[in-house]
Formats: sequence, C-alpha cells, structure tokens
Amino acid sequence: MNENIKISIITPSYNQGKFIEQTIQSVLNQTYKNIEYILVDGGSTDNTMEIVDRYRNRIDMVISEKDKGQSDAINKGFKQATGELVGWINSDDILYPDCIERIVELYNLHPGGSIYYGATLDCIDREGKLLYKSTHKIPNRDHLLNKNYSVIQQGSFYNSQLVKKIGYLDESIYYSMDLDLWLRLLSENDKIYSYQSQALASFRIWEDTKTMRGGMLFIQNAKEVLEQQGAKKFSKAKLRLIYIALRIWAGNVKRRIMFK
Repeated sequence: MNENIKISIITPSYNQGKFIEQTIQSVLNQTYKNIEYILVDGGSTDNTMEIVDRYRNRIDMVISEKDKGQSDAINKGFKQATGELVGWINSDDILYPDCIERIVELYNLHPGGSIYYGATLDCIDREGKLLYKSTHKIPNRDHLLNKNYSVIQQGSFYNSQLVKKIGYLDESIYYSMDLDLWLRLLSENDKIYSYQSQALASFRIWEDTKTMRGGMLFIQNAKEVLEQQGAKKFSKAKLRLIYIALRIWAGNVKRRIMFK
C-alpha cells in the first residue's frame, strides 16, 4: 500500500498505568506505518509516565502537564497534529493492527469525506475478554440527531483541516464531546464513510470507565448536545435517552430498597 498519507493519532491519559501500555502498543504495532503519534498526559501520579518513557523514542510527541480535562488534552494533540486525518484512542482502549490500513483504504476510495470509522466495535472487559460487539451504521447527520445518537469513537478518524475549521472539540462538554464533534463536522461536510467487514478497535468497559461513571450526567450531557445541534423535540434519539434515564432511575430505587 502507498503510505504517503499521514495519519495523526492522539492518546489522552491520566492515571491509566494499568492499561496504557496496551494502548501504546496497539498504535505502534499498526501495519500502516505513516503514523504521527501524540500522547498527552494530564500530570499522572501513578506509573503512567514510567510506561510512556519506555516508548518515548517511538512516540512523536509526549506532552505531560496539567490540563482542564479530556477534551482539553485531545485538543492539545489536535493542534499539534500534521496528518491529513486525525483521531484519538483513549488510554484504556485498543486499535487493532490493521485499523489505520483499513481507514486509509477507505480514505483513498472516498477522499472527500469528513468522518471515516469502523461500523463495528468490540466491547471488552477489564481483562480484555470480549463482552459483545456493537454495530452502528451512521449514514448522515440526521440519523445521529433524530434516530440514534451513538457514535463509534474508537477507530474513527476525521479530516484534520475540517476539525481545525470548526474549532476542535468543545471543551465545555464533558461526556458527549465526540457526538458534538461528529454533528458539527457533518454540518460542514455531510460525507461519512464506514468500514463494515470487521471491528477495527475495542472499547474497554470496566468500573472506572468514564461512561460507566457518568450515569445520569452522561444522559443529560447527550440530551443537551442533541438539543443544541437541532434534534426534533420527540426524536427517537431523545426518547432513547429518556428510556435509559428511567432504567437508571429504576435501578437506583431498587438498590435503595434492597439496602434499607
């Protein structure tokens, strides 16, 4: 494969020493080699930086300083990136070895897009065991706004010039900054392309996963993003959020009754 297209990958990290080595290795072991890798650590106090130092000569840029949260960390990387496509992989998630190769193939077939992603994602547990597969085929912006707000961030890459044009991630959004980014990118350029043959990445679900900790705050954040971006009042996407919120509420009530 012609490797003249540079892909920039950002890893934001904070106190993820238990998983970050697997994440780093998953980026460095890509079959496609024209990769710019930027790791942005928020001043970890565990063994994260000891692990990073083992790979420092293979990571293009390491930024280690206090930040204002995940979106700020990713934006620091975005602003340093020089690739045609840019994306991020969190420090407890994994890219599969051929992820970037498949994304570049997709980009070569459809060079005018704003988003390139794998339509299937493997969800794994703390030990890396497959829990289930999640598939989302996202044809356009309206689908995210009014049918299903779910995006597959792991293994997704974006036109870097378009990311810059829209002002990067919104740092005021804590949980749903990826959804907001996708909606704003598609507002500028509605062309989105997916690789559908197999999963390109895995998302780790464990007790300290950000989305697992979010609960009702995640639901509220996603609802605010949908409303700000123009979702219909009674869209399926917003009704789905209400349904999930009711399930969380019911679960909390049940736990309170059990432990009275």
